[in-house]
Amino acid sequence: MNYRDYNDFELLSYISEKNEEASEVLFEKYRPLINATANRLYYYCKNTGLELNDLIQEGMLGLNLAMTTFNENKETTFYTYAKTCIERKIISLVVSSRRLKHKFLNESLSFEINDEVSQSFIHEKNLEDNSYNPEEILVNSESLEELIKTVSSHLTDFEIQVFELKLNGFDYKEIAEILDKDTKSIDNALQRIKTKIKKIRG
Repeated sequence: MNYRDYNDFELLSYISEKNEEASEVLFEKYRPLINATANRLYYYCKNTGLELNDLIQEGMLGLNLAMTTFNENKETTFYTYAKTCIERKIISLVVSSRRLKHKFLNESLSFEINDEVSQSFIHEKNLEDNSYNPEEILVNSESLEELIKTVSSHLTDFEIQVFELKLNGFDYKEIAEILDKDTKSIDNALQRIKTKIKKIRG
């Protein structure tokens, strides 16, 4: 069975019938994507104890999740859905490792913004009121998990990813590279997040 002889929908149909060979074929087909994503994000795992293979394995889990939850009735291709699941699983692992490294949940840390991030994150028009910046909120929050849980229900999937990465110390450029977006998209997302947080906190 060669993946070049079947499209994704045919393979998924075989997989739904418990065809293990079809599963192996789909994993083979998406292995390059998983490897490429893992290699791209491994840069952000320095000194966390993670190995490249850990990210690859997480990507495999993401693909498996895509294979079992894909809904062909939705207006999206399996490739797009699988890519999203793979990236989210690997990004979550990277974020978790970084969170553990910095002990966000166990220590009270100051989230002072350095000059580089200040220039890109806080525009002069917003300098008068920083009370809704993610960093400022984190300072007054009991835990990162509590904060994300409270705010996430009001954010889109993309905004949640940007929000979590920003709170975990990634700067604009890093977030853009991790999510494969341009910095303007990240800036816009953070501005929307600040607006939504302002509404939530009244």
